[in-house]
Amino acid sequence: MRCVKFLIAAGAASLLSTAAFAADMPIAPPPYAPPPVADFGGWYLRGDIGFSNQRVKNVRNTNDALYAPLLSLNQTTGFDTGGIFDIGVGYQFNNWFRMDVTGQYRGKTNFHGLDLVSFPNAGAVGYGADTYNASKSEWVALVNGYVDLGTWWCVTPYIGAGVGAAQVSIANFTDTGLSYLTGGGVGPGLVSAANGSKWNFAWALHAGIGYKVTPNTTIELGYSYLNLGDGVTGVDSAFDGSAGGHVFKFRDITSHDLKLGVRWNFDNPQPVYAPPLVTKG
Repeated sequence: MRCVKFLIAAGAASLLSTAAFAADMPIAPPPYAPPPVADFGGWYLRGDIGFSNQRVKNVRNTNDALYAPLLSLNQTTGFDTGGIFDIGVGYQFNNWFRMDVTGQYRGKTNFHGLDLVSFPNAGAVGYGADTYNASKSEWVALVNGYVDLGTWWCVTPYIGAGVGAAQVSIANFTDTGLSYLTGGGVGPGLVSAANGSKWNFAWALHAGIGYKVTPNTTIELGYSYLNLGDGVTGVDSAFDGSAGGHVFKFRDITSHDLKLGVRWNFDNPQPVYAPPLVTKG
C-alpha cells in the first residue's frame, strides 16, 4: 500500500514539472504563408492586327437635282477586305475592369458601287446603270472600357465599348456616268472627284477572349463593331464639263472587325517576402 501511494505521488510531481517547463517555453509562430499572387493590376501595353468587313448605307452626290428626275434608284455597294493595325496603353483597375486608349490605322480598301435607276422616257419608263469606284482608309483613336467576365484555365472572356474619333479619307473616286439600258438620251460623261477626308465621332462595341500565357502576357482574339461616321470626296468634275462643283457623300460607314492582339502588363504586382516572426524566450 505504501508503494502504491509513493508511485502516485511521483507521477503527479512529474506531470506538474512537465507543465511548468512547457509554460516557460516560447510559443512557436504559425507557419508563414506568402500572400497569393494577384492576377490583375497596373499598366499594360497592347498591339493588334486584323482585318475589316465594311459597309456603307449609301453613296450620294450632294447635288440633289441629279436625282430629282428618277423614278427609282437601287444601289449595291461593297468594300474589299482591309488590314487593321493598332497600338495602345491601358490600366487594369481590378480583376474585372480595365481601360485603354488605342490608335488604329485602317489600311486602304477598294470600293465598288452600282446604281440601277428608272426614269420617265417619252411616256414610258427608261432604265439605266451607273458604276463608280474609289478607295478608303482611316485613322481611329478610341478610349475603351472592358469588363472581364471571369477566368477559367487561364481563359478570360470579355465585353467592352469605346468612343473616340475617326478620320475617314476617300481617294481615287471615279463615276463612269449613266449608261442607258432602255430608252434614249445621253447620260453625263465620266466624273471624277478630288481626294477628301473628314473627322467624325466614332464608337465601338467589343467582345472576345484572352489567354494568359505568362503572368504578364495575354493573347487576345477579339471582335469589334465599329461605326466610323461619314466620308466625303473632294469636289467633283465631269470630263465633258456637263457637271461638277459638288461632292459625293459616303453615309454611315460601319465595320465588323476581327483582330488578334497581345497585352503586356509591365506593372503586375508580385508577392513581397516577409520573414517569419521569431519570439525569443
